[in-house]
Amino acid sequence: MEQANVKLTLAYEGTDFSGYQRQAQGERTVQGELEKAIVSLTEEEPKLIAAGRTDAGVHAKGQVVNFMTASRIPLPRWAAALNSRLPSDLIVEQAQAVPAAFHARYDAKAKTYQYLVSRRRWPDVFFRRFSYHYPYQLAVEKMQAGAAFLVGEHDFKGFAAAGSAVATTVRRLYRVDISEQDEELSFILAGNGFLYKMVRNIVGTLLLIGEEKMAPEMITEILATGQREKAGPTAPPQGLTLMMVEY
Repeated sequence: MEQANVKLTLAYEGTDFSGYQRQAQGERTVQGELEKAIVSLTEEEPKLIAAGRTDAGVHAKGQVVNFMTASRIPLPRWAAALNSRLPSDLIVEQAQAVPAAFHARYDAKAKTYQYLVSRRRWPDVFFRRFSYHYPYQLAVEKMQAGAAFLVGEHDFKGFAAAGSAVATTVRRLYRVDISEQDEELSFILAGNGFLYKMVRNIVGTLLLIGEEKMAPEMITEILATGQREKAGPTAPPQGLTLMMVEY
């Protein structure tokens, strides 16, 4: 039977998920919930391909997955049909038909992440699931100076989590922007790919620079040596959101 390649754009709150990828022990995951919804709708076992595997507690506004299906459900009905079967913290924003060769991971040209930091004296009860509470004075200009060293193509081994199994740790960052509004800081990072926990390790390092516990120029040493111990701690997951994947 002829099959179609369907591309889904997902949004989810990562708080109560054990990450995107299905887990061996049956933990609640984005992939697992989406697969159950597709099986319920089509009676097919889908092979989902995701643009990236977000960690436990990490959110998404523009995660992309694709899968092949023989279902004859009209494409305009896919989003509504799946959303009626999905939990409230996972939504299909859009369903599109794509060429058979489309691959959500390998065809991605760029990904954009946002990391939010709250500098309020006390945690914001309505914002706590989507930001890192960090109530310290920060030299934002020095953080921006450090961020500038990250732009371009570099070996980001020093910002990767230990044990990352990848062919190369070289990536290209197109932008690393830091902006502040009132007591909130926003980090925007866009690049052609990201290593495991790379964004959170970069944010943790830039926060140390903001506290003036590290010089902005230290970024160049971390890039040159690839030594993870020279970088800052890993920022917690709740401040991170996958905003967009470009093809």
